[in-house]
Amino acid sequence: MSLSAEHIRLAEYRERTSNWKEWGPYLSERAWGTVREDYSESGAAWDYFPHDHARSRAYRWNEDGLAGISDRSQFLCFSVALWNDQDPILKERLFGLTGPEGNHGEDVKEAYFYLDNTPTHSYMKMLYKYPQAAFPYADLVEENRRRNVHEAEYELLDTGMFAGNRYFDVFVEYAKAGQDDILARIEVVNRGPDAAECSVLPTLWFRNTWSWGYPNGPMGYASGKPRLSQAVDRPGIRTIAADHAVLGHYTLYVGGSPDLLFTENETNLERLFNVPNPSPFVKDAFHRYLIQGEKSAINPKQEGTKSAAHYRLALAPGASATLRLRLSRDDGAAPLPPQSGGKPDLSPPRIGGRGAEHTHPFGDFDALFAKRIAEADEFYAEIQPPTLTDDARRVQRQALAGMLWSKQLYYYDVQQWLRGDPAGPPPPAARREGRNRDWEHLNNFDVISMPDKWEYPWYATWDLAFHCIPLAALDADFAKRQLDLIGREWYMHPNGAFPAYEWAFGDVNPPVHAWAALRVYQIEKNQTGKPDRAFLEGIFHKLLL
Repeated sequence: MSLSAEHIRLAEYRERTSNWKEWGPYLSERAWGTVREDYSESGAAWDYFPHDHARSRAYRWNEDGLAGISDRSQFLCFSVALWNDQDPILKERLFGLTGPEGNHGEDVKEAYFYLDNTPTHSYMKMLYKYPQAAFPYADLVEENRRRNVHEAEYELLDTGMFAGNRYFDVFVEYAKAGQDDILARIEVVNRGPDAAECSVLPTLWFRNTWSWGYPNGPMGYASGKPRLSQAVDRPGIRTIAADHAVLGHYTLYVGGSPDLLFTENETNLERLFNVPNPSPFVKDAFHRYLIQGEKSAINPKQEGTKSAAHYRLALAPGASATLRLRLSRDDGAAPLPPQSGGKPDLSPPRIGGRGAEHTHPFGDFDALFAKRIAEADEFYAEIQPPTLTDDARRVQRQALAGMLWSKQLYYYDVQQWLRGDPAGPPPPAARREGRNRDWEHLNNFDVISMPDKWEYPWYATWDLAFHCIPLAALDADFAKRQLDLIGREWYMHPNGAFPAYEWAFGDVNPPVHAWAALRVYQIEKNQTGKPDRAFLEGIFHKLLL
């Protein structure tokens, strides 16, 4: 039996002849309220960086967004922002309650669904349901705070936001024409009985690596400040150029004639801390420009480190509109995939030939989507048991899509975090005796399967062991890398302990790693007939420490 196109891409990635996993759903759904972003004396992570700061404050460790993607080092990010003419802020990220706010702890309060995905992310699809009335931010917080632990949670559906079907369905799809050539299709459907308007802002931005006082960036190899700028437009196509010292040059082709907006991915110090801003162009500029009418909030030079295309849609009842974008590398070949269990290899040699600017970036757009969808169907037809009913196949495929959408770049250098950054104030002395003080060796910078990219946007070693069982059926190589990673010297403690989770790396892990490694070994052996004894031995030796 011939291999599916997706299986061939997986084999090429494993053999390091192509890098189809360079781009994927590696953007978190919540970067605020995490331990990594907490520089407080008390360790109150939820309070130190709340949701209300997220639109205005640059993240130190990783980015977040709605239905977003990034390269595996998360230098360059893409996601979707929305505005229904009613909300006080743009919908740039999912909203939810903090641990102290929820009557059952932290809880995302949105309606979104992972619909499809493949292991190399050659095709991905997600659905977000956006209410047409003002989003009930305060109501969700206040009502859940009123309820006790024995009462049911107050959900978005309970607020009446979807009554009369007054909402937009926002479908976000990605299809790769190549390993660093990504097509994005955004369809907005008015499900309500009345005409309604919606602003859609596909957003392209750089993770902030330049504000922390390191000449070569905090990772030591990304010097300087990257740049986004308006490039030469064509009839019916707008273009944004993205230049990065490590990632290279990309172009975002934007279908139609939307306005292009530019600002910096830098903190609005004036809003948050009553300190003058070094630059008038800051992270929350698009909120202020669209909602508050501050025309001076965006950069008139059409350049910066954060950009968006502003589409204004007016939709009749039941009507829809489809937006088309394409993000392509056009300066040369892509970086090699990382070595097994290793850190990203961003140095030469590179693979593939020099990229070329697209003469007709949308000429093959629909055909490429159709091709990738057909290949996804072919891939799942090969891996799903023939005994499943059609309904069971759909349920399993969507569940597996959720596993694939839940990959995220996880970045945490504990030594830097404890000591603070050169450009920032020194952390309180009490932090040296606080959380994770015994884990200064830990320096994580990898794409990892998350328990949930909003509620738990950090890895938990025991959860990860369970994730690897279904992941092995999709991509045994990825599952093995995940299990192997935890035993690497930049994760595992010198005393032999595996890190638990960022809230307390020293917590005890349930003894499930050995079981998961054996099951992944067995699953791959059954799939391929080739037992990977070296993988099993490597895990075994780490478990002996």
